[in-house]
Amino acid sequence: MVGYTEALTDPSYYGQILCMTYPLIGNYGVPSMEIRDQHGIPKYFESDKIQVKGLLIYELSSVASHWSCIRTLDEWLHQEKIPGIYGIDTRDLTKKIRIGGVMMGAISVSETSIDEMKMSKMTKIERYDRQNFLPKVSITDPQEYGDINRECVVLLDTGVKYSIIRNIVNLGYRVICVRWDTSYEKIISYKPKGVVISNGPGDPKACKATIKTASKLIRASVPTLGICLGNQILALAAGADTYKLKFGHRGQNKPCINKQNNQAYITTQNHGYGIDPSSLDKTDFKVWFSNADDETIEGIQHRTKPIIAVQFHPEASPGPYDCIFVFNRFKELIEKNNASIKLKRSNATSISHIKTKKEENCQRTKQ
Repeated sequence: MVGYTEALTDPSYYGQILCMTYPLIGNYGVPSMEIRDQHGIPKYFESDKIQVKGLLIYELSSVASHWSCIRTLDEWLHQEKIPGIYGIDTRDLTKKIRIGGVMMGAISVSETSIDEMKMSKMTKIERYDRQNFLPKVSITDPQEYGDINRECVVLLDTGVKYSIIRNIVNLGYRVICVRWDTSYEKIISYKPKGVVISNGPGDPKACKATIKTASKLIRASVPTLGICLGNQILALAAGADTYKLKFGHRGQNKPCINKQNNQAYITTQNHGYGIDPSSLDKTDFKVWFSNADDETIEGIQHRTKPIIAVQFHPEASPGPYDCIFVFNRFKELIEKNNASIKLKRSNATSISHIKTKKEENCQRTKQ
């Protein structure tokens, strides 16, 4: 019913045509990008532009009424040159996708008759899974958010949503957002307390540079949180495998079960790939969350290292905020890791002090 401004600006949808199943869309219009939170992050959008390639809805609201509304959905799409169609039986289309699986589609805008043969040929030539979309959704230069005096968390931007940045800053950290192919060495040069690998579009196996970086983060035991695409990247970096889901998980009401306490959570999801369960057994990761509908893997955690990941979106936007605790769990891992490092340094200093005393005693004995 709500959340179309967040969904349309979610970079995970880049390269896709989005079909909304709720019948009426656009009734509260589109707010201003200038409305920002206390961190200077746009409040009602997940990136700085519409990311979908097209929009399909059943009924477009001709009236938009809300205190924050500055334009209609139709005007917004027109301004950003994104094609949209209404009058489509979106629920019937969704049933077809549920049976036949995700398929290529095309939208054509024309004042003359449309060449259906040409459009059909386009859908057969183009392949979504062969493309690496990360250069198109990631930043080019590092950006910082939050108090410059705070300890930092490095965010690998593989198509990050603003809400993820907001939640990390709310934990009390400064966020340094870097492009998707940033090396491990560059990340470590920022002296981060932890690393987050974000959500994003496309096949995780196309993210070879990010997988290489993630494998080094795992080996170095750097506190790390993976979200959506980041979950798949960490699994691949650990030696597991991923596969394309028949129709993916997309929506604001997907139930997931925490395998630690068997508690169910309602989650927001947007992904078309998953982790192969049999391949995960060969790694040092174990299942943290599973999908209540089809038992696919929805979260993993390392058996011995401070590394966790979830397939769903703990920040939601849109959707329920039931899983914000995932960010708090990440903070706990960072603090526990910091305490462990301080203890090791303290012990090393004590041992060094003891050695020095022994050397002094030996020297006195010789004299």
